[in-house]
Amino acid sequence: MISGRILHRPMARSGLGISSSVARCIASPRRLGPLGLLPDRVRPTTRAWESTITSGEKSGHIAASPNESIMFFDNLFPLRLSPVLIWRRWQSDPDLTSLLKAFENTSLGVLDPITLLKRAIPEKVPMKVTEIIPRLKDGGAFVKFTHPNDISATEIEENLSKILESQPVKPWFNPFRSVKIGLVQGVPWLEDLYRLPKGRLRVEFVAATDAEPSAELSQETLYSLFRRYGKIGEITSQSSDSKVLPRFAYVDFGLVRDAIMAKNCLHGFVLREEGSKHATKLRLSYEQRVKPHHIWDWFTSHPRIIIPLIAAFLAAFTVVVFDPIREFFVKAHVQRMFEFTNSRLYKWFKSQTSDILAFRKHKGEKAGLNALFTHRRDLIDTIQNGLLETVDTFVVVHGPRGSGKRELILDQVLEGRKDVLVIDCKPIVEARGEAGTIRKLAMEVGYRPVFSWANNLSSLVDLAVQSTTGVKAGFSENLESQVVKILQTTASALKNVSLSNRKDTRKDERLSEDAYLEAHPERRAVVVIDNFLHKGDEKGIIYDKVADWAAALVQSNIAHVIFLTNDASYTKCLSKSLPDRVFHQVTLGDLSPDVAKKFVLSNLEPEDSDKKKEAPAKEADFPDATTEQQRREDLAELDECIESLGGRLTDLQVLARRLKIGQTPKKAVSEIIEQGASEILRMFLLNNKNGATDKKWSTEQAWFLIREIASNESLRYNEVLLANTFAASTTPGAANGETAIESLANAELITVKSHHGHPQTIKAGKPVYQAAFTRLIEDAVVKARMDLAWLTELAKIEAKTIDKVETELSLLWSLPSQPKQSTERVNYLLGKLQASQQKIMAYEKEMGELKKVLSTDHE
Repeated sequence: MISGRILHRPMARSGLGISSSVARCIASPRRLGPLGLLPDRVRPTTRAWESTITSGEKSGHIAASPNESIMFFDNLFPLRLSPVLIWRRWQSDPDLTSLLKAFENTSLGVLDPITLLKRAIPEKVPMKVTEIIPRLKDGGAFVKFTHPNDISATEIEENLSKILESQPVKPWFNPFRSVKIGLVQGVPWLEDLYRLPKGRLRVEFVAATDAEPSAELSQETLYSLFRRYGKIGEITSQSSDSKVLPRFAYVDFGLVRDAIMAKNCLHGFVLREEGSKHATKLRLSYEQRVKPHHIWDWFTSHPRIIIPLIAAFLAAFTVVVFDPIREFFVKAHVQRMFEFTNSRLYKWFKSQTSDILAFRKHKGEKAGLNALFTHRRDLIDTIQNGLLETVDTFVVVHGPRGSGKRELILDQVLEGRKDVLVIDCKPIVEARGEAGTIRKLAMEVGYRPVFSWANNLSSLVDLAVQSTTGVKAGFSENLESQVVKILQTTASALKNVSLSNRKDTRKDERLSEDAYLEAHPERRAVVVIDNFLHKGDEKGIIYDKVADWAAALVQSNIAHVIFLTNDASYTKCLSKSLPDRVFHQVTLGDLSPDVAKKFVLSNLEPEDSDKKKEAPAKEADFPDATTEQQRREDLAELDECIESLGGRLTDLQVLARRLKIGQTPKKAVSEIIEQGASEILRMFLLNNKNGATDKKWSTEQAWFLIREIASNESLRYNEVLLANTFAASTTPGAANGETAIESLANAELITVKSHHGHPQTIKAGKPVYQAAFTRLIEDAVVKARMDLAWLTELAKIEAKTIDKVETELSLLWSLPSQPKQSTERVNYLLGKLQASQQKIMAYEKEMGELKKVLSTDHE
């Protein structure tokens, strides 16, 4: 029977134990105050802390008197709270009287751990509780008790175990496991270290006394000791050749609470195995069980296989998840789904307010373009008719910059047509780095989302993997593969766009998708590739891939493709993609003087007509203003000015704008020519001082063409190649005359006209340059400076010729005897030497005159 009077003894300190007040606070929330604190009548008073010690030392072990025993009660606290509450400074209740009084209190709640402990010890069991030491970390408590002399502690444990089996006590937090007990046979160690319970126990075999060595226990003995506490999964003994001391073994329990019971009951237990001379003490501790990671081990041991597989998986995931999204955005970009100007509300608002919001500038420009397009109506009709037929080839619109190619195609040929994709190659080629190129290309086709920045990171990962494993992972993609991927997604979206207008008629529903697209060319999407071969010497791979992609579109009948280019050598690039097709070529040249005049007048006419509608009193208010009659008199000069300016569309637009602000035609044309001359001087004649080495032409070659074209307007191509400046240039990179002419043509200083496929004549890059060349020649200082540089190069060329002749003559004269056969060669070389020397003397004489001009005249 449990005595009504409980002896008071100090409780051992455990950093993971819990005070009775805290235990009651957790188990019975109804006892908390309004702020979550214990009421004043329940809150214990603070007293000096005392711990249960062994032999007067604070070792953390539980001491028991000769007439006392210790029993461990399991499953009183939840183990899930251990990782959280182990960092809190839980202490045993300083007022142990309150803890023991709570044990005797019959009015405790059913959730209180003390209630569970009281229910687990019936009154009929002959034991008297003298001390309770809760162990929150282990989910139980040590109970120190006394018992009569005529009954042993083992018998009390057996009787109490039978009672708990017949009348189990199950806590609220673990209804599937009842409270278990175990008699403590060793000396428990109440440590407050961060060692959470585990299912594996490390059993160390230490000597019972310092005078005797320790003896390692067999697995049979360990099994007989630990099996009573629960199911054992495995017993692992230390290898015989291991030198780790003390010797140990691992005991793996199926349940963590079984390992807790065994650890608290057998720690410090001393026994002597049968047949052994020395006793052994067991020192137990929790050990983290190392789980076998077969899959991870296989991954880490085979990186050459796994890393490419991961790359393939990521690529497949990207295709499955992102490609449909990107295809949708490309389709929306082509069909302009999200553009506000394409909505019905905007169209209605524009129709209602078109007269109010119309600006004169827009009217004038529109009228001027209409006049131009009226002149080019035949070309417009030809291209439009080509889009209604299955031709399986490209439409190439070629013309110099400023000839109105983009306006002709987008504003006239494709006016009102849906499903048009415009790709401008200029921002793509001018983008910095591969990431910038990919981003610009994606923006042009509406391809999103695009992770251009991820390629740099993938390249670093690839480099790291290759340096460690010796194999390339394949995470990163080069520029070519990413461009092809974007264009393939765009082609798939264009096919869906072309098929979106398919009508379910009896005739069409029997056709396959390819047959339908072939039968209805008018419903295909149109792809306009602008600025094709812009800076053709840079990023040529972009143009090659775009050309191949365009060829696939027209051959598969997915879309019509129109190229807009300034480069006359476009056939070299496009013929690689469609070698067996003849392109539908349209060449836009400069306007004739009559059409150019009509264009300028059309730009001015809407503004004049609007002024006519204004009140005539407004002109009287401003007597200094230009009247219409005066303006018409100024326009009489337009015929002469148009001939000087030429028929380039951009120059005519500049002229019209200058006339609108009140300038006379002569003054406007003079300023345009002056601006062109300054542009030529800056870009072609004075830029060698910057140290540029990537040019394929020299300043002397550019000046030679300017001089000759200013005098003759047209030069023979082969005649220019024979000139010393092109045939034997001393400038690095400009030695090849044909390359120099081609580079100057791409820079638009000159235009090369072809006949039957081969270059024939060379003219100014645009009509206004012809007048600008003449303006430069008339400038004495510029002409003297450029002629001096040109003559200097010619003198260098002749000096090189003399050096070669002298070298050969010295070789001939070094022969021991002068053979008769060398006489003609020596005479030829002497004549060539004399001719070169005379040229040099003439050049130097002319250079002297030019130096006088430069020293006397001012720029």
